[in-house]
Amino acid sequence: MSSNTSNCAQSRGAKERQALPDGLPTPRRHYAAATVLVGISMSVLDTSIANVALPTIAADLHAQPSQAVWVVNAYNLAVVMLLLPLSAVAERVGFRRMFTVGLALFAIASLCGALSQTLWHLTAARVVQGIGAASLMCMFGGLVRNIYPLRMLGRGISINATTVAIMSVLGPTVGSIILDVAHWRWIFAINIPISVGVMFGLRYLPEVPRSVGRLDWSSALLCMVTLGVFITGVDMLGQSPWRGVALITLSVIAGGILVRRASHQTAPLVPVDLLRIRPVAFAVGASVCTFAAQMAAFVSLPFYFQQVLGRPYLEVGLLMGAWPIGTAIVAPFAGRLSDRYSAAILSGVGAGAMTLGLAALAMLPLSAHNGVIMAAMGLTGMGFGFFQTPNNRAMLSSAPRQRSGAAGGMQATTRVFGQSFGTALVAIAFSVGGANGSTVALVLATLCAAVAIAVNSVRANKLRVE
Repeated sequence: MSSNTSNCAQSRGAKERQALPDGLPTPRRHYAAATVLVGISMSVLDTSIANVALPTIAADLHAQPSQAVWVVNAYNLAVVMLLLPLSAVAERVGFRRMFTVGLALFAIASLCGALSQTLWHLTAARVVQGIGAASLMCMFGGLVRNIYPLRMLGRGISINATTVAIMSVLGPTVGSIILDVAHWRWIFAINIPISVGVMFGLRYLPEVPRSVGRLDWSSALLCMVTLGVFITGVDMLGQSPWRGVALITLSVIAGGILVRRASHQTAPLVPVDLLRIRPVAFAVGASVCTFAAQMAAFVSLPFYFQQVLGRPYLEVGLLMGAWPIGTAIVAPFAGRLSDRYSAAILSGVGAGAMTLGLAALAMLPLSAHNGVIMAAMGLTGMGFGFFQTPNNRAMLSSAPRQRSGAAGGMQATTRVFGQSFGTALVAIAFSVGGANGSTVALVLATLCAAVAIAVNSVRANKLRVE
């Protein structure tokens, strides 16, 4: 009886999905798209907006730089652990309700972060803020698919990808501007009025039929353990190598169990089935390396510019701003070229430019002129922008259409995992590098970008043979 009821519910859900309109009508589509874009901007911006304030936060809250890094890492860790599980929850509770809950959590946690008096209070607030951000991020692919008609879907994906690319690197610049005119607490408080404004757009978001399938809680828990414990283990390698190795080993075991469990499922919560598609697997590997390089650089550069090169806040913001400018200039051209040329070649060129730019930054003399620094930052940003759009396109277009939601979730998880790994590398650099920690972190960022070149080289050769 219960089986018949379940089958009827699934059949009804399938018919409802087939009857969905092809996107939203105007002007509702514009309001819904704006609501999603502001949500994207806030959640992605907060991945790196606190980076430039870490030296000040560490001094104000009487913490070590290696401890202050957790202000960034706690947020990224919460996001990467929960993106895939929450995407499955969103399908069951409804997109609009999930977006509302995530936005409320994000706003409340931002207020708690602004009022924090100790580093641990701030870190706890960032964890909750990360949960709210994951609740928002996990639905972006599904929301875009239901906001735009099929004929405009490519444009919608492009707008979202460009927004993510720019916001991923714009955070420190925005943080520097805030620090120049206000206390570091406003870096978190600024989210509150923006969140309130976004709430007025909630009613324009599309609502789609909910999934009636049972949530695989065991896979969700295994996913959280695999990703979260791995990042924590990497972070601990600099302070307690044996403990770090033990956590990484535990993560590998949990991941093995997760992969074995998912291999017997048709549409698993963690889309390991998509990794059997070679273009998707290469795109995931290249993305992890590139975003690790990006975040390792963006966490360490404020320390490098302030403590090594002796630049004030406002100059730091101007220097950091050269990266997103380079990204914004190149991203549209990269999108057009991705229609004509191999993603492996375009992404390899982008990773190469990032490697050159990061290497130049790591070798800067103390007397380096700001123009030289901005040129290196601009080159790195161009490489980053040239990489992302072709690589994202390859990841999404290579997955079956019926698994596009899972591919979108994997894309977001890959990005945040790479960023979390990069932040953990910075913690290691500060632990082992002492006064030269920021320089060591830049070297590690350069190595990550170089690995991305290798991944794209192998991708180009393998796919050419096929």
